[in-house]
Amino acid sequence: MRKVSDILARKGSNVIAIDADTLVLDALRLMADKNIGSIVITQDGEYAGILTERDYARKVILEGRSSDHTKVGEIMSTSLPVLLPDNTIDHCMHIMSESNIRYLPVFSYNKLIGIISMSDVVTETILSHEDTIEQLKNYIQS
Repeated sequence: MRKVSDILARKGSNVIAIDADTLVLDALRLMADKNIGSIVITQDGEYAGILTERDYARKVILEGRSSDHTKVGEIMSTSLPVLLPDNTIDHCMHIMSESNIRYLPVFSYNKLIGIISMSDVVTETILSHEDTIEQLKNYIQS
């Protein structure tokens, strides 16, 4: 069974982070430059939460706030479920589906080591199915 560690091994564990005092507009620019849908928010150098495009849409646009006056710490998602490297992909899918969450932090020994997206989970599931198909083909041909 594939695990979170498999996703991180494939995509890497590079985490882009900004301070909670960063303006939302600056965070959005960075996210656009990096072509990412979420960014880790830190406070005093420690993980504090995640800012997503959904946070922006719901907590800035819909509430009539200004992107160039609102800090990311004011709108970030906190208290998200935490993944561990040994968690299975099925476990990730369950958490994401039940909680309607698209991004989850991965921790090892209380240290943030990566972010898993719903897209990562789908990709890993597809790769797993492709491996299974290849194994079955090899079995049938032998």
